[in-house]
Amino acid sequence: MTKNPPETSRRNAFLHAHPWFVPQASAAELGSGQPVLLLDDTSGLLRSVSAMLNAAGVPAVIGETDPQRLPARLSEQGCGVLLVDASLPELEPEVLLARLSAEQPDLPVIVLTEAHDPEAAMRCLQAGAFDFLVKPVDRTRLLASVGRALEIRGLKHELASLTQTMLDDRLDHPEAFARLIAQDRSMRAACRYIEAIAPLSQPVLITGETGTGRKLLAQALHAVSGRPGACVMVEVGGMDERRFAETLFGHRPGLHAEAGQPQEGRIGAAADGTLVLLEVGELAPAAQQLLLNLLQERSFSPVGSGIVQECRARIVAISRHDLAHQADSGRLRKDLYYRLRAHHVHVPPLRSRRGDVPLLVEHFVARAVEALGKGDVHIPAELYSLLRNHDFPGNVAELEAMAYDAVASHRSGGTLGLASFRHCVSSTPDAPPPPPPVQSLSQLFPDRLPTLKEAEAFLVAEALRRADNNQGIAAGLLGLTRQALNKRLVRGRQSSSH
Repeated sequence: MTKNPPETSRRNAFLHAHPWFVPQASAAELGSGQPVLLLDDTSGLLRSVSAMLNAAGVPAVIGETDPQRLPARLSEQGCGVLLVDASLPELEPEVLLARLSAEQPDLPVIVLTEAHDPEAAMRCLQAGAFDFLVKPVDRTRLLASVGRALEIRGLKHELASLTQTMLDDRLDHPEAFARLIAQDRSMRAACRYIEAIAPLSQPVLITGETGTGRKLLAQALHAVSGRPGACVMVEVGGMDERRFAETLFGHRPGLHAEAGQPQEGRIGAAADGTLVLLEVGELAPAAQQLLLNLLQERSFSPVGSGIVQECRARIVAISRHDLAHQADSGRLRKDLYYRLRAHHVHVPPLRSRRGDVPLLVEHFVARAVEALGKGDVHIPAELYSLLRNHDFPGNVAELEAMAYDAVASHRSGGTLGLASFRHCVSSTPDAPPPPPPVQSLSQLFPDRLPTLKEAEAFLVAEALRRADNNQGIAAGLLGLTRQALNKRLVRGRQSSSH
């Protein structure tokens, strides 16, 4: 039986009472995991400040007694937050703050002042201090001030990283996104955003329709993060409270007759890695509460056990639903929604990035040819024209199935036939309904009604444009046979020559 060490218990209790405080791991990942530096010439203050901050999860507090050595110390070692005793001999706090503001503008400085000198505190704030504390230092006030400083500094670093990443079209880890075949700007922006947030620890919400590649993005996020643990995916849609708890938290024998041996939960399997929860928008209300507690406390207890364990995995939630709408309608807890979407990535549907269709077709056909041993297969240009007018309700997964089916029914070598694709496009059950009929021709022709010959010429030209001049596809768009369309084209050319 394992027990939480006293340091962990105290830290969890503190984080529960002060949820705004950045935990130790998060602070490090946000660039503020460097030590807190105290500029003071007394060892007693250093000991008391160190004890208070160490108990709250701040990794290290170091002291410096000489203001003249401070710039070199910061340059060599760095620091997350600087505490300065304004009563140090020969120290001019306003001068020091002005220099630090110019050289290290992101460094938060908290000034310690005497209770009888409020004017000095005000001057320090005007000179750029993040906060001031009155000596003797109050524990609650110290933790609150350092916690806010770490959080705000981390947010600034995150914003700078995101800004740079979104402005740069280059991926630093293209190998992690190799399975995502996309050149569309919206998809590349999603990949760049994933790269930017990968080193962080906050939850990530990935939304989008089924078949768009949401799982691939979650796997890429884990790969780029460098986390040593595994990437574990769990389908939680429709889970009630008991099943959710046993699946994620595990259980100990004795609670149920069928319990048997202790079973590790999926959180344990994903320790130090990434836990991906699929379709969180379909969780039962009681299970939503369990997930909210997990996100808030970062701890859990296996079913049938009172032992509290720390959750070290990063939580990634995936949903095909509009969770904002579900939160507004009461189907999803609003507090859970805002916890889940610390970072949000929306994967666009394939119909919104049709420029990726040719790339995906070539990729899936090549994979199918290799898997099925069909030899070299040529993709006709007519296929792209045929697929251009399809809305792909099943998204990328639907296109992949189309390609495999076409290659499977094709003889080795030669040009890939279109019959299988035509059948899929024409028999798609979830295809959008046709637009409602025009109620009045005046809607289309407010000035002059065209003649039948003019209307026919316009429709034929538009169908050919949409079909990239492929007469077979254009005839299908018009509801004609290819022969009937060809007769109209010949008749149109003869009348224009007279």
